[in-house]
Amino acid sequence: MDIVDQDAFGIPCTQLALSGAQFSFAVPDVQGTYKGSISTDGDAITGTWDQGLPMPLVLIRKPPATVTELSAQLTEIDAMVANAYNKKPSGGLTIGVVSDSQLIWTKSYGNADTKNHLPANIDTVYRIGSITKMFTAVMLEQLVETGKVHLSDPVRKYYPEIDNVQGRFPNAPPITLIQLATHTSGLGLEPDNVERYVQGPVADWEKTLIAALPHVHYVFEPGIRFSYSNIGYAVLGAALARAAGEPYLEYVPAHIFRPLGMAHTALKPNAEIKPYLSTGYEVEGDKTDTETPLREQLGRGYKVPNGTAYTNVKDLARFASFLMGNGPESALKATSLEQDLDQIEVPSNSWLTGGYGLGFMVTRRDGYVAFGHSGDVAGYQAALYINRDKKIGLIVLANVGGSESIDAEEIALKSLDLLSK
Repeated sequence: MDIVDQDAFGIPCTQLALSGAQFSFAVPDVQGTYKGSISTDGDAITGTWDQGLPMPLVLIRKPPATVTELSAQLTEIDAMVANAYNKKPSGGLTIGVVSDSQLIWTKSYGNADTKNHLPANIDTVYRIGSITKMFTAVMLEQLVETGKVHLSDPVRKYYPEIDNVQGRFPNAPPITLIQLATHTSGLGLEPDNVERYVQGPVADWEKTLIAALPHVHYVFEPGIRFSYSNIGYAVLGAALARAAGEPYLEYVPAHIFRPLGMAHTALKPNAEIKPYLSTGYEVEGDKTDTETPLREQLGRGYKVPNGTAYTNVKDLARFASFLMGNGPESALKATSLEQDLDQIEVPSNSWLTGGYGLGFMVTRRDGYVAFGHSGDVAGYQAALYINRDKKIGLIVLANVGGSESIDAEEIALKSLDLLSK
């Protein structure tokens, strides 16, 4: 049982009993009991919660939203996206709506490959940039659940190379895994001469990271404020791989992608995704660059745990469903996920309009909080945002970037606004 207003989660329930339509259980930790009667359709339990003072309590199953119920909003979203694409008709875009455990609606616009007139569709694979950080965060959550690491562990326990970072503040404590995961480690965004370290094959990413660390600087003392750090998430992935005793490039597909059924998701192009991989277009003014996106598919230096993944709308919908608590528990127990998403401190700005938790962004919208992440690399954009209260998510994937491209994150948030009304 969870008591949300008291930040108490996973309280053990005992003496669960079901006899016909009569259901009861006890919660010894709070000296409470519940007895109720299940409705004939199974969508409600009407009963009494007794914690010294009996009170009526009706438990109602909220069915996931359907295409029919959301038809008006989906029509408006379709028109909005089509209009945005028609104003900047480069590359292609796929949008998807996830309701609880299902991808209930998806549509594609434009081309996965303009030169060969191949339209984007539900199977088109895109790069998702920094959404990769969400998978690295799940890796951390898994290793915490199995007891291989603690969130408060110092990074140097697993990755002593962190001591090569420059400008450590005198007498400051060592940075921790949770600080890397929440961007409160104090590390700068990128190393000096960043272009030198964002080249090279994916297989050599950690060698590039180690070479880059002496050119990374602390910009704040650890733990005092939020400061987004791409290099910090690369260090996190490297440290977790050491703790797991398994390379990052092997761990994430084996322990996250495969358990979630993400068959067309990968950290580098492989035989499964290559036939569906879209061409990336970077548009600046009247110039369109396809060479840079193609070259970066060979590798982006150290940028692996923080931004290398590829996926399609169907696979990312499975991940969204997982983040809404639908399992599978072979990837992470629901109670562990809930604690990681709801109990760990979220560093926020002073206006409380946005913040960053354990691998996820939160943005306060009109009447709800959007949870998720966005990402972009040369020639690609992506956004995944969820209204966790309504259990509805919005995915936008695009194979176009640059100043003259559509804004995937804006489309995702505006669409989620419509679905959250």
